[in-house]
Amino acid sequence: MDTKLAPTRSNLMKLEDNLKFAKLGYELLDQKRQILVSELLSLVDQAVDYQSKVDESLDTAWSTLSQSIMEMGRLKVGNLSGATNIEYSVNVSQRKVMGVSVPVVETTFTDKGPYFSQESASLLSELAIQRFSESLELMGRLAELKVSIMRLSREVKKTIRKVNALEKISIPETQDTIKYMKGRIEESERESFILLKNVKDNLQKQQEAKAKKDAKESLDLSVKTVSSNINVEV
Repeated sequence: MDTKLAPTRSNLMKLEDNLKFAKLGYELLDQKRQILVSELLSLVDQAVDYQSKVDESLDTAWSTLSQSIMEMGRLKVGNLSGATNIEYSVNVSQRKVMGVSVPVVETTFTDKGPYFSQESASLLSELAIQRFSESLELMGRLAELKVSIMRLSREVKKTIRKVNALEKISIPETQDTIKYMKGRIEESERESFILLKNVKDNLQKQQEAKAKKDAKESLDLSVKTVSSNINVEV
């Protein structure tokens, strides 16, 4: 509560406007917090799902590569790996969630096969390449989700701090100051009313006293005039 602020009507109106603005800001921030939390929980669920998909995909890809090595030999598989011709691109764009920039990762592959003769290679080698490509796509999506979660979680913390500051500090203090100022203004108005009433009563008493004095003086003058007339006639 700010007791240093002068208790005037203009200051009271400013405080009431500030209180309305603070309540509006609180409502908007609370809505933002709810939307961010909802989005964050959705991304966390997706990240958990994609993490399991990435783990499963990598396990399958490594298993396929191991089978290919067992069937063809490590040296031959190593030679074939140098013959692959796959172009890839990772495009990172942005999208907004309640003013927060989160990434959108798109991973694309351009397959320019065949890389080698089908007669000298096992189908497992090509299957391993395909599964590793699928794993990379999933990893790109997982990276997008994890970065989005980190950014949204930071924004949620900031929003919660602002909401708590408005709810527990700013709004209550402003309300207390308004209550204190209204009390001071009402007290001042009562004192002014009593003072004016006393002044009015004093003025009325003075006017009544003056009226009595004027009436008495007029009566005395009339008596003197009558006496003078009587003496002249005699």
